[in-house]
Amino acid sequence: MIFMHRSDLPLDKEENSRFLPWLIAFMVFLSILAVAGMVALNTTASRWDAGVRGTLTIQIVPTDDSASDEVRLNEVRTILATAPEVERYDTLDEARLVSLLKPWLGENAENSDLPLPRLIDVELRKASEFAAKDLSIRLKKRVRGVIVDDHRIWLDRLVRMIETFEALAFMILILIALATVGTVVFTTKTGLAIHREAIEVLHLMGAHDEYIARQFAYRALSLGISGAFLGLALALPILWVLVHIVESLDERLLSGVGFGFWHWTLILAMPILVAVIAMNTAKVTVTRNLARML
Repeated sequence: MIFMHRSDLPLDKEENSRFLPWLIAFMVFLSILAVAGMVALNTTASRWDAGVRGTLTIQIVPTDDSASDEVRLNEVRTILATAPEVERYDTLDEARLVSLLKPWLGENAENSDLPLPRLIDVELRKASEFAAKDLSIRLKKRVRGVIVDDHRIWLDRLVRMIETFEALAFMILILIALATVGTVVFTTKTGLAIHREAIEVLHLMGAHDEYIARQFAYRALSLGISGAFLGLALALPILWVLVHIVESLDERLLSGVGFGFWHWTLILAMPILVAVIAMNTAKVTVTRNLARML
């Protein structure tokens, strides 16, 4: 037993409470994975939002006339240089375009005869839908064969999807918490029924409900801490493996997914939080049931 407290009731001999630490361990295991998933999704969405929102990619479709393509490129640059909503723009050279294509075309991308478009990366001063649309309309009116990709469009869809997964993870966390509370309530009520006669004797000796409830609460805290830290010990290796798998992926596909100091603090605090919930649940359950019994 992790937490020792003198008890006038033989709570340690209850067979029905021996399964409680294992159930709590399972609940904590699932809770930590759910919290870690929420943290990872939130971090990913925040990094993508900070890095992509307010940016555009202008694509100048290539033709058979390279001189005409160069003229159109210079015209687009002129428009961008005089546009008040543009913070900066950067023209990608052929070497950078090839490096972007390598993950899909392989090393043969350098020797490919595919016509490569000219790309310009644009950052707006203010990430607004109006500014992006207005600039896109002006470019398409003055220069033919121009395609403007607003990253905000697909980013908003991606963020909505991530928020949906976050909401599902939060709902799972709530269900786990309710299941934990329900398990503690059931175990505590069973203990009250088993020790009913001993509790009546304690009342005759002058023991108050608060005193008896405290004994059940300390017992629940002890079992909760045992099970919660077992769940943490099971979850940490899984998290370690998942973090290393993510870090091994191509950073262009998934980057910046990691846990900071406060994230790890939250995860490591889960066992204590669950144990405290178990303790308070047991105490409230005993207090309410004793008020009905006596």
